[in-house]
Amino acid sequence: MAESTGDGVEVEPEGAPPELNSPGGGPGDGGLPASAEASGLAARIEALFHTVRRPDREQYTNEEVARACREATGESFSTTYLWQLRTGRRDNPTKRHLEALAHFFQVPPAYFFDERQGAEIAKELALLGALRDAGVRSLALRAVGLSPEGLDTVSELVDVIARRDAARKRPSS
Repeated sequence: MAESTGDGVEVEPEGAPPELNSPGGGPGDGGLPASAEASGLAARIEALFHTVRRPDREQYTNEEVARACREATGESFSTTYLWQLRTGRRDNPTKRHLEALAHFFQVPPAYFFDERQGAEIAKELALLGALRDAGVRSLALRAVGLSPEGLDTVSELVDVIARRDAARKRPSS
């Protein structure tokens, strides 16, 4: 991600990989190499980027998050360093850096350290991500007062529509 020199000129950080140019920090699904997918820390950071979004529903960029973490800690936290954490190229951040990431994404720091609690938080984040969609939120709020039988009917309808939509997306042979 290009950084401003203060005079309106943007430059790439020294040694920054080209993947930093995409909003999510990497090509396609975040640019995670196979080895990074196995990294718990990289996968958790990447999940935060995919789930916790800006108000306009776009992903935060590495630059936005790194800047916020620098401001929160007063310590060095570069765009390249964040990219390295996201891709598993670095996997031993300081406690203060993880606390800054947790603060930015509004999750408890335990999300990064405790497997069980991290899994629970990930489930909650997935639900919050789904509820961020206005249509899903509207449907959920309207279903609040329904009887158990009504909820079953709505659930069955959603299943039928989901299967129909999936069939439409499949390429015909």
